[in-house]
Amino acid sequence: MKISMLLYPQMTLLDLMGPLQVWNHWPQGSIELVAASLDPVRSDSAATILPTHTFETASDAPGILFVPGCMEGLPAAMTDDNTLTYLAERGANAQWVTSVCTGSLLLGAAGLLHGYRATTHWAVMSILPRFGASAERSRWVIDRNRATGGGVTAGIDFGLALLAELAGEPLARSVQLGIEYTPAPPFRSGSPEEAGAEILDQVTHVFEPLRQALQASIDEVRQP
Repeated sequence: MKISMLLYPQMTLLDLMGPLQVWNHWPQGSIELVAASLDPVRSDSAATILPTHTFETASDAPGILFVPGCMEGLPAAMTDDNTLTYLAERGANAQWVTSVCTGSLLLGAAGLLHGYRATTHWAVMSILPRFGASAERSRWVIDRNRATGGGVTAGIDFGLALLAELAGEPLARSVQLGIEYTPAPPFRSGSPEEAGAEILDQVTHVFEPLRQALQASIDEVRQP
């Protein structure tokens, strides 16, 4: 299974690392980290990632094309012709087109979610229909050969779900045990429904600049 995972400036590190850690155990899997160049790509944290392939050298027809999300860097990525062209071309040939968090909006900008059910981070869920997708609030959504995950930590759930879909539930269960994935958060505030009004208002305010920037940039999106 050839897995092409997109890297771009200011991507959310855990969006990438959750599925990457799960899929590292894919039988006969081969993961390539793809960026516009081989220069280190700075994430939204202190970590930088070294690409293994460029848009030109990446697999022409990957088994899985994967896109992580981000906050500050997303509007720029959604209007970058090289990134959109890469996604559109590889997405047309990929067996599976996938994303986590706001990465689904980048898939949408590349014209890859029109007519599909999909999910994304709760704070920008209303933007998905602008790209012809049917938005669903879920940790992951699989619709035909499109698989999308919710916000950030949902990448682990999404990664395991797709592994089960393609390689079988026994393997996915074994990987889950191997990475000791048994979530036990200290607080029940990981969704808008659980967080309560005060915390929800605070976090919604944090995401408002991103939502406005995305709304403003949608008219600039050139879908290949």
